[in-house]
Formats: sequence, C-alpha cells, structure tokens
Amino acid sequence: MDAASHEAWPVKRLAEFSGVSEAHFARSFKRAFGVPPHRYLLTRRIEQATTLLRDTGFSITEIAFATGWESLGTFGRIFHDITGRSPSAMRLEAQANMPQLDRVPACVLKAAQRPDLTFAVSEKRRRVAKDTFRKSIKEVS
Repeated sequence: MDAASHEAWPVKRLAEFSGVSEAHFARSFKRAFGVPPHRYLLTRRIEQATTLLRDTGFSITEIAFATGWESLGTFGRIFHDITGRSPSAMRLEAQANMPQLDRVPACVLKAAQRPDLTFAVSEKRRRVAKDTFRKSIKEVS
C-alpha cells in the first residue's frame, strides 16, 4: 500500500494478496497499525499530497489524481477535514516556511506532517454536527 498508495486497495484485494480472509486481514491490520486499512491508505495519500504540494509546481488537480483520488472535490474536502487546511492554503504555508524547512531532513519533515487518522472523517463530521446524528446505544450484558 505504501509503494502504490495511488491504487485502489479494497480489503478484498489486500486479503487475497495476503492469503487470508477479509475479516482476519482487517482485524490483524487494525491490531498492527492501530487504524483500519482504509484510514491508513488515506494517511499515506494525504502525506504524499502534502509533499507534492510543498515540493513541486504541479497543479492541485494533478496532485489529486496522482495520489489516487478520483474526484478533485473529494480530495479537497477530505484533505481539509484531515489537515484543517485546503490544499492551496497548505501550499502557501509550505512555501512561506520553505527557507526554514530546507535544513530539516526529509524523513523528519514527513513524519512531522503525517496526518493523525485515529478517527474516521465521517466521525469528525459527526462531532461537528453533534445534534444531527443520534448517538449509538451500547447493549449492557
């Protein structure tokens, strides 16, 4: 997934590649990485997009499609939900800080800019619109 984060990686494909059932793969992946496979993939795509915004002159549309998004609108919305900034705002901020960032090793910079996806984007929206969704009720044994 890391080497080809621009590709589609449904759990079915990952499980087949690993030679295990989908349910087993999803459980094992979450146990190992702390997040489900889809959230992990989102992290990698946003991380790569952030690097391209900072280090290249590619248009935001080119970056969106190069990092695996099928829609510019979806890319922009999820990018903003995860980072708190639009892709263009992120680019402007990165360019303004470029002289300072030139002295930081790329691996450290990438780790520092890695988005934290301990919660799903939809869960973030749910918290923002608190009264829009009913809270789930857990059964007590």
